Amino acid sequence: MKDLFGKALLDYQNGNYTVDLITSTNISDDDALPLPYLFRSFKDMPKLEQHALKLSKGNILDVGCGSGSHTLYLQDKGLQVKAIDISEGAITVCKQRGVLNAELKGLLDETETFDTILLLMNGTGIFQTVKQVSAYLTHLKSLLNTNGQILIDSSDIQYMYLDEDGGFWQDINANYYGELDYFLSYKNEKEDPMKWLYLDFNLLLTACQAVGLKCEMLAEGEHYDYLAKISV
Repeated sequence: MKDLFGKALLDYQNGNYTVDLITSTNISDDDALPLPYLFRSFKDMPKLEQHALKLSKGNILDVGCGSGSHTLYLQDKGLQVKAIDISEGAITVCKQRGVLNAELKGLLDETETFDTILLLMNGTGIFQTVKQVSAYLTHLKSLLNTNGQILIDSSDIQYMYLDEDGGFWQDINANYYGELDYFLSYKNEKEDPMKWLYLDFNLLLTACQAVGLKCEMLAEGEHYDYLAKISV
């Protein structure tokens, strides 16, 4: 990983903002990801994110923390938060912005336990593929304190496969429609491609039940997105 995401965050943090990140997938064209959006305050966050932050309690783990915007909001509320990310640049930015506990670490390497675990901004993306969902959920389960909760959001992107007549099209030999190849570039440099998973709620519910977890829909957004709560 070249950590272009981290480089972009560092540029913005250090006053060197000139261009945005460019993202695309195997089913979508290039799209700009504005760097200011990654540093947004609570009032500029989507309603599902705001809802998740309001429900956060106890000792909290912010998975894929990015620039630390969620963590900083919770810290300001007096809550204890640990922020983790696999981007070295992101963790550096978090510390520069005042995150008290930020660590360069992948979710599967985390061993502490928490009352709330946050996976936001399409939190199911970190699972990468449907085949890996059970392993990630089992590990998340091991990180929950008694009466703990996982707050996770995602989208059902089936709408991206609908034709003009509303029919669903996809190669019958292809993987689950929410499994995407994700591409990112910054300043004309391309990041190594990665897998990214958009998981519809029913499939998330089924996967949770298979590993002994409860899953409930908390809220739905305006564009096929949702916020779910997972618990033991």
